[in-house]
Amino acid sequence: MTFDDENRPARQRITLTGISSRAWEHPADRGALTALRELRGFDDVVKAFFGMWNERGFRLSYLAGAIRVDHRQYPRVHQRFTEAATVLDVAELPELYVTQAPVIHGEAIGMDKPFIVISTAAVEKLDDDELRALLGHELGHVRSGHAVYKTIMMILTRWASSVSWLPIGAIALRAIIAAMYEWWRKAELSADRAGLLAGQDPAASTRLLMKLAGGGDLSQIDTAAFLEQAAEYEGGGDLRDSLHKIGMTAWSSHPVPVARAAELRKWVDAGDYARILAGDYDRRDTDGNASVTADVKAAASHYRDTFQNSQDPLVTLARRVSGGAADLGDWAGTQAGKARTWATTAAGAASRAARRTSRPDGPDGSDGPDQSTPAP
Repeated sequence: MTFDDENRPARQRITLTGISSRAWEHPADRGALTALRELRGFDDVVKAFFGMWNERGFRLSYLAGAIRVDHRQYPRVHQRFTEAATVLDVAELPELYVTQAPVIHGEAIGMDKPFIVISTAAVEKLDDDELRALLGHELGHVRSGHAVYKTIMMILTRWASSVSWLPIGAIALRAIIAAMYEWWRKAELSADRAGLLAGQDPAASTRLLMKLAGGGDLSQIDTAAFLEQAAEYEGGGDLRDSLHKIGMTAWSSHPVPVARAAELRKWVDAGDYARILAGDYDRRDTDGNASVTADVKAAASHYRDTFQNSQDPLVTLARRVSGGAADLGDWAGTQAGKARTWATTAAGAASRAARRTSRPDGPDGSDGPDQSTPAP
């Protein structure tokens, strides 16, 4: 018999053989990713012109100033990392580094050969189950290619900024950037699901989010009370609180910890987590059959259901004013289709710009976009 920390018998986890990242991706995240993956060849251009330089620099900085994890260095972390990768059927482990930092933190960096970085606080303050969930979260980012597609979106946005001098252009650009942040927040929810699947312990995933919110000592923190906070955040207060929440989240890449805990609980309660553990999930060998239309409709359905069921005072008022949300799904699907058309057009221009950088007299790409995908 093997044991986790504190001499507890190790939890037997189900290996999710052949699982596709689409199985855990949030509908809004999956819709955007499926559309971006349709830009075949563009991701290779991005990797070639922004990955080969910046990624090497990032890796060298951690190689020089952090600890690379293996069976000799941080063996406990390496074991949890191996376990998470095995469950998610990741054949080749990315490099993993531990860097000195006083807060619990992790991130997936790079595009061509991504690697993962976690903080010393994560090593010191997380138990084995929580650490496994954190590492699974980062592996989820890597498997979904979030760093690649985040960079693509940044390139497209920079291209769009060329029209920002137009009166309507600046407004449109801010709307695009706000939509990007909305996607990144949904990407974090996707990675939370991957972390749960890697550890297969909902309580540990909740504890991880509690520690992200309040530090490493949970001796005076109650899980039920924490989830009550999440419910109050989602639906409590009045219109002033709704406006404050918009200001807090509109330009943030991460949902707040209580919201992440609530979303993860909803996913479990909806039965999706149990369904995947039972073997009913998308496989990698079917990724080529993914339908943009179907994924966009799923994203639209998510936003429609969220609008209809939200207890937020501002959303409640909007429902009363509009007399319902029957047309919201159709509207969201239409807008998603328009966004895909825009992305396809912009990708052509960005691809041509990227190819120009490869010329001997062109820039070397050393100041390309940030390739990190911050997570928890």
